[in-house]
Amino acid sequence: MKIYNTLSSQKEEFLPPGSEVKMYVCGVTPYDHSHIGHAMSYIVFDAIRRYLKYRGYRVKYVQNMTDIDDKIIARANQSGVSAHDLAEKYTQSFFDDMAALNITPADIYPRATNEIPKIIEVIQGLTDKGYAYEAEGSVYFRVTKVDDYGKLAHRTLDSMMAGARIEVGEQKEHPMDFALWKGAKPGEPSWDSPWGKGRPGWHIECSAMSLRYLGETLDIHGGGHDLIFPHHENEIAQSESYTGKKPFVKIWMHNGLLQLGEQKMSKSLGNILTIKEMLNRYSSDAMHIFFLSGHYRSPLKYSEEALEASERGVERIRQAAVAAGKENAKDGKLKQEIYRERFIEAMDDDFNTPQAVAVLFDLARDINRSIEEGFAVTAMQQLLTELSGIMGLTLKALSKSIEAAPFIELLIQTRKQLREAKQFQMADNIRTKLSEIGIVLEDTPAETVWKQRK
Repeated sequence: MKIYNTLSSQKEEFLPPGSEVKMYVCGVTPYDHSHIGHAMSYIVFDAIRRYLKYRGYRVKYVQNMTDIDDKIIARANQSGVSAHDLAEKYTQSFFDDMAALNITPADIYPRATNEIPKIIEVIQGLTDKGYAYEAEGSVYFRVTKVDDYGKLAHRTLDSMMAGARIEVGEQKEHPMDFALWKGAKPGEPSWDSPWGKGRPGWHIECSAMSLRYLGETLDIHGGGHDLIFPHHENEIAQSESYTGKKPFVKIWMHNGLLQLGEQKMSKSLGNILTIKEMLNRYSSDAMHIFFLSGHYRSPLKYSEEALEASERGVERIRQAAVAAGKENAKDGKLKQEIYRERFIEAMDDDFNTPQAVAVLFDLARDINRSIEEGFAVTAMQQLLTELSGIMGLTLKALSKSIEAAPFIELLIQTRKQLREAKQFQMADNIRTKLSEIGIVLEDTPAETVWKQRK
């Protein structure tokens, strides 16, 4: 198995020291409902985690919750609630979204506000070693003391200086120094510390949590491409300075970002679609197929057409998985092992999910062809279900409304008659109107089938 390492900018053989893989993926800042950019990242890392387990590894998966942050405080003040209550509300919303997307829960979801003692311990250790300094109640990290600072982003300290500045109220020695502890401000949540009341900086939270729950060296650390700098760069600097051990992380993995038009999708840009909104329009399986049909390292453009196609594709896979074979079917060749090998070959090559998804569609097509030719397909269907599960698919049929079913069937019959009479515009109008109310038609060689978009 080879995985692309952001640190080395090349694929590296994955050789964990034992059967357990220590994996840390940066979580959300819960100040609003999660958006489909989050869904993309967590679907990707869920597929990676599932595949590692499929290949025989035990995966210890930790994903933090940044439940104290400038954005949380600002939103809480706007809403007239406490930062704690706001964070709790949207943390639960996040968990609901992950369950609806069929994403395996992390083994541990540490919350920054519960990890203050460990955070203070790490900051104190950095201060004792001279890597950090106190200034008027805040504590900053000395980037100039780290010779290889910038190695993850592949940038020098001088090149990073462009645009760097010291904000009003900051007493930093160098513009690139970053806050480990922020002195308390009126009206903000704060905790006691050796440097006075305050709260932790963003970067130190992840270092403290990964050190506590996974130890001094991680096998895989994941997150979005936008976290490479400064977040992950600063994690490396403070973690390796604190422990004295390198590397802090063996493989750094970063997924590309979801784009809406020419911009990335993010809360700060205000161009988001929430996971809840998307799940009202598309199935969880369709969202998995959509995101995994692109390579995880590449940016992906949001497209209604691509999601519609993913919905239809999922239905083809599901129908192949449950299709009834003919009685007294002939014994077929054991094709399933060929498909299994193709799937493993794709995923072993830096988790090439587009190729892995293509295997699912090819296998579904072969199942349908084999049924037509009178061959047994049970083993192939079992493999299709197994491999689909690694991609996070449930293959559950969307529910059909019993009350509406007779009317939809009547419209389908009417559309068929219009097409036979070459009244294609009217026939297409029926399809369009049904689609607008969430009913999708799929024409097969034998018949037209319908399903209700979730």
